[in-house]
Amino acid sequence: MSDAENKNEADAPEEVNDLPASESTEQIEKLNADLEKAKKDHLYLMAEFDNYRKQAIKERSQLMKYANENLLRDIVQVMDNFNLALQNDITAENIESFVTGVKMISKEMQNTVEKYGVIKLKTQGEAFDPSLHEALGSEPSSDVENGHILRVFKDGYKLHDRLLRPAQVIIATEKKDN
Repeated sequence: MSDAENKNEADAPEEVNDLPASESTEQIEKLNADLEKAKKDHLYLMAEFDNYRKQAIKERSQLMKYANENLLRDIVQVMDNFNLALQNDITAENIESFVTGVKMISKEMQNTVEKYGVIKLKTQGEAFDPSLHEALGSEPSSDVENGHILRVFKDGYKLHDRLLRPAQVIIATEKKDN
């Protein structure tokens, strides 16, 4: 045997079995019982986490499904008012009150969407901004500055700070003298 082999054998820990066989068996049984309990606890925790994950997915799905509930409830109220207005027969005598009523309903709708963060963009006479406006064309004008908005076909809207719809506009150009 070489010196290296003798040294490795000397460094190796000696197996010491100071415990009697009955205590050793009891200790093994206790460790096995502890291991089984740990396995059961682990499975229980995994099942609990899986249930939590499924519940969180269900709640998120429900939140997304019904996120617009309050907004839609308010819009249904406005629709009811439009339907009430349309149930009346329109005559020459009541046309002014009908128009007044429709204007009131329009204002109610505007207030409803503003309540939820929808803001109408100010466009008339403003400088054209391609990030907020969609140019439908241009026309010569001496009343409005070149590159500014001459007419608005559809208003633009933002939801808080995000553009919902750009305003559709006609841009003023310099009027050429003939």
